[in-house]
Amino acid sequence: MRQKNDFNHVESLYWVFTQLCNDQCDHCYNLSGPKGRRMGESDCMAVIENLPERIDRLILSGGEPLAERQLLYKIIDRLKERYGNSTQFMLQTNGDLLTGEILDTLVEKGFTRFDIASIDRYHKAAGGRLSELADLFESRGFIGDQDDPLVRKEQYLHDYPLSWGYWGSTDDMWLGGNWARGRALKKGIWKKDPEHNFCAIHSGAIGFLNGDEGITQEVSIQLWDINPCCPGTFEPMGDARIDRIADILEKVSGHAVFSHLDDGDPLGMGESLGVTREHAEKRCGELGNVCLWCDEFFRDHFDIRRLKERS
Repeated sequence: MRQKNDFNHVESLYWVFTQLCNDQCDHCYNLSGPKGRRMGESDCMAVIENLPERIDRLILSGGEPLAERQLLYKIIDRLKERYGNSTQFMLQTNGDLLTGEILDTLVEKGFTRFDIASIDRYHKAAGGRLSELADLFESRGFIGDQDDPLVRKEQYLHDYPLSWGYWGSTDDMWLGGNWARGRALKKGIWKKDPEHNFCAIHSGAIGFLNGDEGITQEVSIQLWDINPCCPGTFEPMGDARIDRIADILEKVSGHAVFSHLDDGDPLGMGESLGVTREHAEKRCGELGNVCLWCDEFFRDHFDIRRLKERS
């Protein structure tokens, strides 16, 4: 992989600014629901101040972002004030609360891409609103695009067409298929396959520092926790309310543990500490999931905040 010098430029940033949601799905990795964790406006503004100077695309998600619509409006207003048209703003939503009036306001405020992330059996409507939403987007002149935009790199332009797409969790992919986290872990809806390396696909840690040909560099923020991947590590790399994202990325970039994560190789991240690949493979097999091995590694072997081996 190439080595990146300027961490004040991030290709993609995924920010879950709320875990409040109108639904309470069995597969939810961050325990979103009617009682989900929330951020105050001041904390949101502090996070925005600590974002990199340049971001090619910024995805706001939840929870359900439209469950905190007024806060969402304040966030996008501040983001547009800071980044103008140099950043593409995307909204990931379950679509349940989306109306024509709300869509018009969101477009006026600067969102150009919408992803309906609820077309599966886990969500309350189980994809039942898809036809209605398709008509809504079509009536506003949106381009329907079922290719997943989160894994493409070529459309970093200053003039973004209005587009939308949809997807959902399946047994093999996304939240219910892979992430041993949150309600998905409690309900047993996670991929029990130690051979499946989620770290090496988009939304895993691969490329979070450097990106590469065909791999978008993406950093994840869960409320204020800074993570190398969407599922998140056992402990976060930093707190975006007080830590500059660029400083955190710079801090971890020279460490062998994170170089392996950047390569999508969680089984090798302990080699510099004497935790062999063979041990990692054995534990991953016993735990049944690469994310659970990652949790164990950071809990038992490596302090992610101090960047030191645990004694």
